[in-house]
Amino acid sequence: MSPANANSIRIMPSIFGAKRLIPAWSIFLLLIVISSSLPAQDSTKQSVQLVLDSGGKANPSFERVVYTNPHADKKDPQLNAQLKKKRTWLIGGANVLGYGGTMIGLYHSWYKNYPQSKFHSFNDWREWKQVDKVGHLYSAYIESYGSMKMWQWTGMDRKKRIWIGGMSGAVYQTVIEVLDGFSTGWGWSWGDFSANMLGSGALVAQELAWDEQRIKLKFSFHKKNYQDPELNQRSDKLFGNSLAERMLKDYNGQTYWASANLKSFFKNSRLPDWLSVSVGYGAEGLFGGTENIGKDENGNIIFNRPDIKRYRQWFLAPDIDLTKIKTNKKGLKFLFTVLSAFKFPTPSLEYGNGRFRLHALHF
Repeated sequence: MSPANANSIRIMPSIFGAKRLIPAWSIFLLLIVISSSLPAQDSTKQSVQLVLDSGGKANPSFERVVYTNPHADKKDPQLNAQLKKKRTWLIGGANVLGYGGTMIGLYHSWYKNYPQSKFHSFNDWREWKQVDKVGHLYSAYIESYGSMKMWQWTGMDRKKRIWIGGMSGAVYQTVIEVLDGFSTGWGWSWGDFSANMLGSGALVAQELAWDEQRIKLKFSFHKKNYQDPELNQRSDKLFGNSLAERMLKDYNGQTYWASANLKSFFKNSRLPDWLSVSVGYGAEGLFGGTENIGKDENGNIIFNRPDIKRYRQWFLAPDIDLTKIKTNKKGLKFLFTVLSAFKFPTPSLEYGNGRFRLHALHF
């Protein structure tokens, strides 16, 4: 999604489009918090566990079978029908309440304040050097990851939890695209929709092929400060002047990464479990959707800098997969899971604007 007049400062874009800032991050954090706080399953025993009642006798109604089938998927808990049903209802309710509440809040805080129209589409593919599209891909991926982890806890069959949980991110984002389609100033974006599907598809494909995420999508940010006061002023108006606003809205400071865990590809090697290598994508010189021109609400030009070159950036850097660091501390596991959505700061090699550059530390 992008505004019809992408160069106007009235509408501020973000990494998910102006309206995706709140739902994308809130949904991801909600899913990760719930999935990380759920009790872990015993994946090593192959036995039948019976819960004793107050009289010391085994209660069959609470019987839980843990991996009695040697060919079962040991990532998924094996539960009896009663417990599986309870957990399914719990997770289903959490999804409906969490996402439903987010969408209701979004509509009342944003969409209802702008003119509505018949459903229509809008082609924003050429805007922002497609950094916003990569943001959609990333957003759908991390939402799908959190959702899949939640459904895994219910004991759902492997392929079901992969497809239902894995495609959740695309569904979450598509609902927002539909709302965009009824908004006069925006529209349904086939580019955004395609990126959403690719993000969820990347997670599903890896789970089906490898039963793990060997290549994780990540995000990093560094705040841009320019020697030219006009560029700083333009950035403040277009992206906001606080660090939080800039991180979520300034395409010039964002980098999206595909981080591949090396040990997962070379199982018999002596490489550390946590070592990864990442390829990143970003852009520079973006002070408008398709060109560096800004207009006010009346269409008057208030910013015009065609001298600033707009170009793509490609990065190569080592990375750390925090989820591969072994710990029995639940708090650390939760922290590592959340932080795994972000690229660990390391040196990087950049190629952009026809030349290579080395960064001592890339955020």
